[in-house]
Amino acid sequence: MAGLEGLLHGFAVVLTPETLLFALLGCIVGMLVGVLPGVGQSTGMALLIPLTYHMEAVDAIVMLSSIFYGAAYGGTITSVLMNVPGESETVVTTFDGHPLAKQGRGGPALSIAAIGSFVGGCFATLILALSAAAISRLALRLGPPEYFSLMVLSLCLAAGLLGRSVVKGLIMVVFGLILTQVGPDPDLGVARLTFGLPTLYSGIPLLALIMGFFGLADVLLQVLKPPPREQGLASVGRILPTRADLRESVGPIARGSLVGFLLGLLPGMAGAVSTFFSYLIERRVSRTPEMFGKGALAGVAGPETANNAFANASFLPLLTLGIPGSAALSILVGAFLIQGITVGPLLFVEHADVVWGLIASMIVGNAILLLLSLPLIRIWISILYVPRDLLAGIIVLFAVIGIFSVNNSANDIYMLVVFSVIGVGLKLADFPLAPAILAFVLGRPIEASLRQSLVIANGDLSVFVTRPISAVLLTIATIVVLRTAWSLLRPNHVTEVLDKATSTKDD
Repeated sequence: MAGLEGLLHGFAVVLTPETLLFALLGCIVGMLVGVLPGVGQSTGMALLIPLTYHMEAVDAIVMLSSIFYGAAYGGTITSVLMNVPGESETVVTTFDGHPLAKQGRGGPALSIAAIGSFVGGCFATLILALSAAAISRLALRLGPPEYFSLMVLSLCLAAGLLGRSVVKGLIMVVFGLILTQVGPDPDLGVARLTFGLPTLYSGIPLLALIMGFFGLADVLLQVLKPPPREQGLASVGRILPTRADLRESVGPIARGSLVGFLLGLLPGMAGAVSTFFSYLIERRVSRTPEMFGKGALAGVAGPETANNAFANASFLPLLTLGIPGSAALSILVGAFLIQGITVGPLLFVEHADVVWGLIASMIVGNAILLLLSLPLIRIWISILYVPRDLLAGIIVLFAVIGIFSVNNSANDIYMLVVFSVIGVGLKLADFPLAPAILAFVLGRPIEASLRQSLVIANGDLSVFVTRPISAVLLTIATIVVLRTAWSLLRPNHVTEVLDKATSTKDD
């Protein structure tokens, strides 16, 4: 089953009342966490992941993925109306979105952003549906050495692109890999790094790590470092765009779809990179580049389209190679694991209903988000007035109840508290948390691939450089680390903007 046939099968799976309800719930939560500055898609996914223990696999994955790309819509509202990006990816939207709002054109800016996001998301999903099965079949031909090198490359990309310091990124990768060693040895069953604590004999619980780093850590951080007082809302004005607005946005939406999709294929690439490059392209091709920064509609249409195209395209390396490209997708991998599903090339063979239902839900979810965006803009704006203290209390309550309900164990709550405190300390020290999550998720697969490779080669490490594909992947990983380190040693305007974009709440 591949291409359009698989996509049609996916629609048959997802277009049921129960699955549609969970898709709607995910879209609403996604928009909510996108609208609220300081929350983020990772927090929303982490808070709802305990529910997936009691759900069908398709419903659970569809709900969490809807939160993932739904947050990309919601973050636009605060970027345009308040000059406060709700998501790191929407930093670029403030450059022209807020000037448009101050001119009384906030409504058309939000509408064009919603339309562009829908087009970009659907474009990326269609290409994903047409190519994913073929890529997964190709990936099945790779052996353990190639998988090991591929996952090492993914971690190097994460270390270099998901933070402002490649050194700190690599430190967090090592930290995440160390955490995977806690607990029983997968082959021998011998306890490792438990320090005699019975709580650690079964290993670090993924849920406690995720919810600690991306749930309670943000709440505690806001207590220690209260955010500045929010700015007043700019005028929304007319909601629907004019024909001239639509004509002006056609080119940026088309280019943003392509840019977002291509960059979304790269594991470890930050979503803010796609919006920034789209903005640069629009400014370069524009006949009136002097208008950018003063209220150019193309400066909103292109980046917002690239944002959602990137979000949907980033599922391709996840579903075909089993490599999550961000912390939020790592949480989604955790949801797959909770359902007993291993993400990777065999996913299309062993769990066709789940994977094609997920792909089809991206189109359905983007349609739901478009319907929720335009008519309900004023309602989403009213949510911005929710007191932060009340919001923080709700997050803590959901986190504690959610993690306790999984195993009915107080030890899970203790682990949640420990990783929340660790997460706050790392954030205060400006360490990116996403590389640690990626390393934790990939740690056991990397260890398994390493052991299998050494068994095949009778302990000869040269197997990783004598096999051509493995050697190429390791070479690229080395180049990524060296080039990222060099660019950080010699910062320019581009890296400064990227630093600003990737240093916001989702790390």
